[in-house]
Amino acid sequence: LRHLTVCIWIETLEVVALSGDVPVKRFAHQNSLPVHSWPPDISHRQFDVGVVVSFGCLLPQKLISKFPFGILNVHPSLLPRWRGPAPIFHTIMQGDEVTGVTVMQIRPHRFDVGPILSQEVYHIQKKLTSDELGEVLAVKGAEMLIDTLKNLCEKLQNKKEQNTMGTTFAPKINKSLSWLVWEEQTTESIDCLSRAIGSRIPLRTLWMGRTVKLLDYVGRCHNVVGKLLPGSVFYLKESNILSVRCKDGWVGFRSVLLKKRLTAADFYNGYLHQSVKSPYGQPAHGLFVSGRTLQPNDDNSEHKINVTTRPT
Repeated sequence: LRHLTVCIWIETLEVVALSGDVPVKRFAHQNSLPVHSWPPDISHRQFDVGVVVSFGCLLPQKLISKFPFGILNVHPSLLPRWRGPAPIFHTIMQGDEVTGVTVMQIRPHRFDVGPILSQEVYHIQKKLTSDELGEVLAVKGAEMLIDTLKNLCEKLQNKKEQNTMGTTFAPKINKSLSWLVWEEQTTESIDCLSRAIGSRIPLRTLWMGRTVKLLDYVGRCHNVVGKLLPGSVFYLKESNILSVRCKDGWVGFRSVLLKKRLTAADFYNGYLHQSVKSPYGQPAHGLFVSGRTLQPNDDNSEHKINVTTRPT
């Protein structure tokens, strides 16, 4: 929207926004742009083209027909890959090396299926998070939208229907994705998951029947000891990291959240170290439990937990 406000060749620019204090509405008010509530009543207004970005509402044919050049959508993926509301999260979560931006024409009552007017590829840098990728694609998408609008007649004449091959879907992310399954997930898949959702939904596991949120992910760690059960957790004193065994290696975290945020050292002193004094005997190793291995009524059940620290 900021890019559109400075285009001198756009005569009229108005905004449609959902209810609530949404950023696009605040920007419109700050820049004296007319704002319409959804669904808009524009029966007595004349516009050439509409644009939607991350709108989340299906558009009826009656509304689309009000715009002689249709309604365009800027979508942060290379359609038809990652149709749906959360393409950037799924791009990172699946470890895609290439993504991009698509400018397409909206079809009534369906998401992300219309013809493509413009599409550009972006090669994803290693270790990029979903937030960082979103910022990159937002800039690229704004530039592509301006170019498409400036050359709209040509773009419409050369538009192409989407290929049905390679279609994938990107549903909304939810908390269920954050539960780690140590025996199934690799160091790479945990890294991708952390970079995809970690800034919004902390990764989770279970410790003695209690939910633990794993924070400040540091990536793959060197092997601590020989082969142990997935979920085995060690406190690395020299680096102040909790190292956890997954399917094919070890990953580290600098802090956790139980009742409050704890550093790795705090968690060791307050929880791991205390388990040494448990009635179960001499400990061999600590164990985080995969959330989905429990039954719904097992949340408060006790689990035999052991712990070892790595000597310095």
